[in-house]
Amino acid sequence: MIDLRLPLVLLLALPSSAGALEGTLQAIKERKAIVVGYLKDAWPMSFEGPNGADGYSIELCRRIAAEAGKAVGIEKLEMRFVPLTLANRIDAVASGKVDIECGTTTATLSRMEKVDFTNYSFVDGGGLAVKKGSPIHNIAGLVSESVAVAAGTTTEKALQEALKDSYIDARVVLVPDHAAGIAAVQQGKVSAYASDRIILAGLLARPPGAGLELVAMQFSIEPYAFMIRRGDSDFRLVANRALSRTYRSRDIGNIFDRWFGSMGKPGDTLVMMYLLGSVPE
Repeated sequence: MIDLRLPLVLLLALPSSAGALEGTLQAIKERKAIVVGYLKDAWPMSFEGPNGADGYSIELCRRIAAEAGKAVGIEKLEMRFVPLTLANRIDAVASGKVDIECGTTTATLSRMEKVDFTNYSFVDGGGLAVKKGSPIHNIAGLVSESVAVAAGTTTEKALQEALKDSYIDARVVLVPDHAAGIAAVQQGKVSAYASDRIILAGLLARPPGAGLELVAMQFSIEPYAFMIRRGDSDFRLVANRALSRTYRSRDIGNIFDRWFGSMGKPGDTLVMMYLLGSVPE
């Protein structure tokens, strides 16, 4: 009978795959950089600032990049930013064009057929932007009116469902991005623009949103998370570790105040998200 047991000295000499880098982390190590996708017009979450990509989501992703640098053994990992759109962001992640998308993407089960998500980064809800003095104060106010919404977003689906559930007959106009939606309201082409409330608040706080106001209601819940490629558990763990450590520290309070302090304190839902996202080591 042949003894298939190897001597201990030979076992110790065999190469081990334990700790070997794979997938996104291996790609990051080889290029010495992490490629981050972002939106250029989603202030204060993700936008093009004077010094490049900036915003709440970008700050969180800088912490993910630092954690990825530790994981691959590169102290100062380069961050390469790639501008994306609402229409191409999912394909950009799925195809490997970017390692992670740091914008305002709502995590949904249908999107998980193409990409994976990190732990939640923010919780928001769908809202309406209208001209100041408009009689529209809620979904019911859209009766026989027109409302714009960005095509292919979760807000589009949520708006259609809210209108259907309330038996509201409104004309829904699809637009390519936030700028087009705001412009449509400004020019009187539609009565309202539907999007996530935090995005609308950001748009209305800057010159393009002059003369508009945010309706004091929301018609959906939008849990944001960062998209990564499917099946890459090692990189997802790195990202979630960075988010968890941020949520457990005072750092998240400073980040929130920097981007949303003028809008007030975080709501109960967001506070709970931070608490639940503070996964222990």
